Amino acid sequence: MRSNDTDIETVFAEAKLWPAEVAAVRAILKSTPLTEQLKWGSPCYTWQGHNIAILWEMKSGCVLGFFKGVLLKDPHNLLELPGKNSRSSMMLRFTDLADIAAKTHAVLGLLHEAMANAESGLKVDLPKDDLDYPEELIAALDADPDLATAFEALTPGRRRGYLLIFSEPKQAKTREARIEKHRARILAGKGMHDR
Repeated sequence: MRSNDTDIETVFAEAKLWPAEVAAVRAILKSTPLTEQLKWGSPCYTWQGHNIAILWEMKSGCVLGFFKGVLLKDPHNLLELPGKNSRSSMMLRFTDLADIAAKTHAVLGLLHEAMANAESGLKVDLPKDDLDYPEELIAALDADPDLATAFEALTPGRRRGYLLIFSEPKQAKTREARIEKHRARILAGKGMHDR
């Protein structure tokens, strides 16, 4: 469903894996006062300037992501973490229309709670990162002051993303290759997923 096209209708028309499910979840979202816009190549739903939810089509289903999902009460236990390193977002995955229909009321409740949280200024209390810089990154930053300056200028979330991807491999050679692969992006002030 991702597209570089700025027309949101084109993005929805490109849904190929779960088109009916994407349309059904979009209908729920559009029944709320949320504003629909294209961000990061995906339909994003905002409230009073706050990102509330994002809609994705993945191989595993139609996914509705909540940016500050960990703040939601989730009385029906519908939300799941998108990945092992997620600290703020939560998501709902749908694979059929009957499931969407059965959960519509609960989804609306989560959306309204997320809007209320945004309106009240509720924030996710993220602990300070305790991720260590891998030796290969320390060496690369020491060898290139421009890279060091650019890396430290990144937002904490972007730095965390790079630290996770750079620290993951067991072999030093692979860690070095990943750092080199992302060098230009870091120097440009971009995170791994920025366009």
